[in-house]
Amino acid sequence: MVPWLAALPIQFPPVDQALREPDGLLAAGGALTPDWLLAAYVRGIFPWFGESDPILWWSPDPRLVLFPAELRVRRSLAKRWRNGGFSVTLDCAFDSVIHHCGALRAQHEGTWITDRIRAAYSRLHRLGYAHSVEVWQSGTLAGGLYGIALGRVFFGESMFSLQPDASKIALAELTRYLQALDFTLIDCQVHTDHLVSMGAREIDRNEFIRYLEHDAWIDHPPAPWAPI
Repeated sequence: MVPWLAALPIQFPPVDQALREPDGLLAAGGALTPDWLLAAYVRGIFPWFGESDPILWWSPDPRLVLFPAELRVRRSLAKRWRNGGFSVTLDCAFDSVIHHCGALRAQHEGTWITDRIRAAYSRLHRLGYAHSVEVWQSGTLAGGLYGIALGRVFFGESMFSLQPDASKIALAELTRYLQALDFTLIDCQVHTDHLVSMGAREIDRNEFIRYLEHDAWIDHPPAPWAPI
């Protein structure tokens, strides 16, 4: 059994109390307010639950991360990027990006990006903590991603492609942007071949938490990001 969290106070159990099966399930309950979400991410915890579920909080072990200097861009991706007529923007269409992330997943496998999640992260975007990267082709949104920036850590949440490789272009552009800002790492949460192909790798949760303790913090208000 996992602990049930009351709405107040905001208090998570230690992440080493997370279950091994299902991997990383830590607690249920709480709320999706900005204070709850920021408190979760800075501790290496994120929400993930279905439409009919209570709020579930997770901290898997191991953790998939991408260190910006380890980004890999294959020749085929670089060629498509150069020749595909793509352009990239930052924070220009957050609501559209999170909508597409949820809609595409719902078509194939079901989605945790419900109306409640969209509303919660859109609020974080308005507060300056959540960001989106948009990839455009001939003026049409072709792909993108969104996540949360705290200190020098970016917590990736979801990505989508309407055209081949558009989400990879979004991640590559974001990674280069974050490297210029001296970000330490991008949290990718759990293993996917898509992300591993671009240089992401798994690290022990304890190591991940040590990075957060050093490099993740909550600014009030957060510093604005410059356009890409």
